Amino acid sequence: MFTPLLCLLLVAPVFSSSSSRPQWVLQRVPVVLAQQTEARSVPHFLSPARLDVNSPCDPECHKAAPRPSYWDLRRLLAYETLHSDGQLTETAIGIYGYDPSPDTSAAYSAASPEKAERSRARRKRQIFGHDGRFSIAGQDFLLKYPFSVAVKLSTGCSGTLVGDRHVLTAAHCVHDGKNYVKGAQRLRVGFLKPKQRGTRPSSFYGLTNYTNRVDGGPGPFGPPTDDEMKFQWIRAKRTHVPKGWIKGNANDIGMDYDYALLELKKSHKRRHMRLGVSPPAQRLPGRRVHFSGFDNDRPGKLVYRFCRAGEETSDLLYQHCDAQPGASGSGIYARMWDGQRQRWERKVIGVFSGHQWVERQGASQEFNVAVRITPLKYAQICYWIKGNFVDCREG
Repeated sequence: MFTPLLCLLLVAPVFSSSSSRPQWVLQRVPVVLAQQTEARSVPHFLSPARLDVNSPCDPECHKAAPRPSYWDLRRLLAYETLHSDGQLTETAIGIYGYDPSPDTSAAYSAASPEKAERSRARRKRQIFGHDGRFSIAGQDFLLKYPFSVAVKLSTGCSGTLVGDRHVLTAAHCVHDGKNYVKGAQRLRVGFLKPKQRGTRPSSFYGLTNYTNRVDGGPGPFGPPTDDEMKFQWIRAKRTHVPKGWIKGNANDIGMDYDYALLELKKSHKRRHMRLGVSPPAQRLPGRRVHFSGFDNDRPGKLVYRFCRAGEETSDLLYQHCDAQPGASGSGIYARMWDGQRQRWERKVIGVFSGHQWVERQGASQEFNVAVRITPLKYAQICYWIKGNFVDCREG
């Protein structure tokens, strides 16, 4: 059913006084600059894309991992570029103005006892308790910002518009850690659009929350089908993947680098969402994160959710957002006050990697994980988008 409360959450400021507004804090970010590009062997494109990712490393494992050195970071942030003609190049990078001290602040220290308790209380499933996802229906919502920035990849994942021609997604949607996946060479990005001009917008069923029956059928209050909507596809011209993901095995700590950027062959003509450096979870309004994607269990539906952020490391954010395969690659965003522009603004602060699970002392532990946009990752992704570092100094 229509949920006015959720609409209010999406569009209305939560804080009235300027002193209590959660604000974006601009900071000077390092420079990540391309130095040398060389040709590499043409990929094979043999394996299908996996929409789930295994990792033997849980939050405590990630926190205990040694900090990468300056030279490690140069190696990890070097990147491959897959071109639409199948050619592959590798680019070495230089890092300038990098100060590791912010990464050692209290925001990235070990989790508090409260956080640890929440971690132990997690349910071992992708839907944590009651299914809190909302299916978005009707053109009045599907074609309206911020839902309109969500796109679907032809490999089965989701993505987010972050430029006039650019889409941010998860690296595992195009690369399995060893090679590029089947379909990556002719990768397409799908935009929900009306099937025909003049179709009457539907606004009564804007945001609906329903849970599937046990037998797989829709619940008694499921939303109507969007027969008037279809995907319009645009080919990807280039795909950038950081070398930190390409380690010969996607199931290791390389999940810190599970992000990729697609450059489209033509402009999409839609409003995109700006990038932002991921703030500490306690600075997020209500400690919440939001994202929309195309979960596989709701074919053809755009699914929105929000939830409380949990544990965090310098590179990853763990949360209880309900999600199913297909949502991987969705942009995690937050909405705060932009003091410079004097307006409320949503920014992408991470990429939803997906449902991760680890085996620990014979027991399975499960997490929903997002890759945070750190200052270095902001500098790299912004450079991919802008083609220069001058426009990428503040995040």
